[in-house]
Amino acid sequence: MILPYNSVVLVADGRKMLLLRNMGDAQYPQLEVMNAAQQPVRYDRDMKRDAPGRAFASVGGSRSAMEETDFQQQEEDRFAADAAAMLERMAMEGEYDRLIVVAPPRTLGELRKHYHREVTDRLKGEIAKDLTGHPVGAISRIIAEMD
Repeated sequence: MILPYNSVVLVADGRKMLLLRNMGDAQYPQLEVMNAAQQPVRYDRDMKRDAPGRAFASVGGSRSAMEETDFQQQEEDRFAADAAAMLERMAMEGEYDRLIVVAPPRTLGELRKHYHREVTDRLKGEIAKDLTGHPVGAISRIIAEMD
């Protein structure tokens, strides 16, 4: 994938985010970190119970088990929504013209739900991979190798 000068790359998953800018040219990208964030660790054991909830039918004696709320997934979705809001703010302020987003498929889907039109107008590519644990040099090589 071609990464022109001054392009912004968001590398995110549901817990970590790296915002990078290409300070090199399209042929030899040189990504520099603009911003890095990580979701705080939350201990929500007190909010949960060990057993799933139960519902009683108003007619008859049947019972049904309710699925337990996935608080961790809710936090990851909220983190993705916050990342999309940051991209919107930056787009409105004219901080970037071209954007590439790299995220796992689930996070990418959650980001898409929250993209503003200003962000989608600047979005030049998406890569459905989790690269948050990779060094910046490896991220630029992987993006350059993508078609």
